[in-house]
Amino acid sequence: MLPLPAFADNYIWMLEGARGAVVVDPGDAAPVLAALGASKLPLEAILVTHHHGDHTGGVAELRAATGATVYGPARETVPEPVVRVSQGDSVRVLGLEFQVLDVPGHTAGHIAYYAPAAEGGPLLFCGDTLFSAGCGRLFEGTPGQMLASLDRLAGLDPDTRVCCAHEYTLSNLRFARAVEPENTELAAHAAECERLRRQGLPTLPSRLALERRINPFLRTRESAVAQSARRFDPSVDPASPVQVFAALRRWKDEFR
Repeated sequence: MLPLPAFADNYIWMLEGARGAVVVDPGDAAPVLAALGASKLPLEAILVTHHHGDHTGGVAELRAATGATVYGPARETVPEPVVRVSQGDSVRVLGLEFQVLDVPGHTAGHIAYYAPAAEGGPLLFCGDTLFSAGCGRLFEGTPGQMLASLDRLAGLDPDTRVCCAHEYTLSNLRFARAVEPENTELAAHAAECERLRRQGLPTLPSRLALERRINPFLRTRESAVAQSARRFDPSVDPASPVQVFAALRRWKDEFR
């Protein structure tokens, strides 16, 4: 499993099997074509989580070059032809069955792909819904929708490898430490991620068990997080996870 860097901070995930490969959210065809050339593997499928151009910009070129089947969200505009999927559907590629999860919030029809039986532990391609120590901006959905989506992902197997689509971890950790300054695990993880980035290595994939301990957007029911949200916005009811989440998201949007 390879995170192929694209643009300033995107990752296009490439999963290799014995006889083929799959890529997720190819905003740019060039790094995918280079990786396919190096591996000598045919591209079996393209998985798309949502419609934004930095996730779909390379789809048409890759389809034309490889003939790969494209799977994408049922309720969003993505390059045709596409096999449209939503909650309850599954996609079988490279001998793996990916369950499709509806995770609206970042966009209205955002989906994720979850393979509970993947070798090496369950595997989640979550696009721009869940980031390490963070979550996506609310471009089309509501705080309630996004919190429900994050709760759905947080309920998956704790050993799940979380394959996010952007290298935002260090900036997210700075915000998380502002929310929970007494969370010692945040400081330790930040030091490890800084070491990785100094070596030019990705901080991803993360693990869901870790995210439950460090990601403020998965911790809206924790007293320390709720009280921090209330300090940011005194109108927040700390007993309301949706209000806590909404305040955290506004705070993160303006955090520098």
